[in-house]
Amino acid sequence: MQFIKTSKTGGIARVQFNRPEALNAFSPALLNELVRAIRDIDTDPNIQVMVLSGEGRAFSAGVDLKSLQNITAEAGRVGDEFDGVANNAALAIREMRLPVIASVHGYCFTGALELALHCDFIYTTKQTKFGDTHAKWGLRPTWGMSQNLARAVGVRRARELSFTARTFTGTDALEWGLAIEAADDNDALAELVEARASAIAEASPGALSAYKKLYRVAEENRPLEDALAQEARMEFPEITDTAERLAAFGA
Repeated sequence: MQFIKTSKTGGIARVQFNRPEALNAFSPALLNELVRAIRDIDTDPNIQVMVLSGEGRAFSAGVDLKSLQNITAEAGRVGDEFDGVANNAALAIREMRLPVIASVHGYCFTGALELALHCDFIYTTKQTKFGDTHAKWGLRPTWGMSQNLARAVGVRRARELSFTARTFTGTDALEWGLAIEAADDNDALAELVEARASAIAEASPGALSAYKKLYRVAEENRPLEDALAQEARMEFPEITDTAERLAAFGA
């Protein structure tokens, strides 16, 4: 693939946006390759966790604005060429059986932030620059920003960030709950993500898959008693290693 780099070691799949000369700005071709990479990884029984990151100086600057100058935007939409494949990528991330970590450095704007928010969690650096610039360019979100940003930081702060299109830092992202941890620099971020991904890779594959499904129930915002009953009802035949793991305890 031209715009996506992948590697697999120790139960961890690493996927990188690979347009560093353009700060990994999204094109339809890049997003198509991302979907292909995700589908390949999700069917690999040797992989336990996926890390999504960017090559070079940025996670991603978001949609390539130069490419948008050649389209006719209708009612603020970037068009089916982008929206279709971007929503396929978002759905592929969200529905993976694997936990997905977004390792975000440098810049993470608009469409890139939308995709990062579809991941299970975000690790970043204190200096990383984030922003939602849809309103600045006369665009409306179609990849999930209005729903996922509000869930991450609260609806009132999400409104302020979207209405002003202002930039905020990784330190802010950590304080507001958008990021799980903010490392001091890129090297520290790489070490942090490696440690967290390795810990996940050691867990039960079936239990990880079960948790992915159970936390989707939590996102449905059901009344608590209904959600608890649903948790108890759900069955996970993919968990097959319980006896083996318990037998190893204290061995």
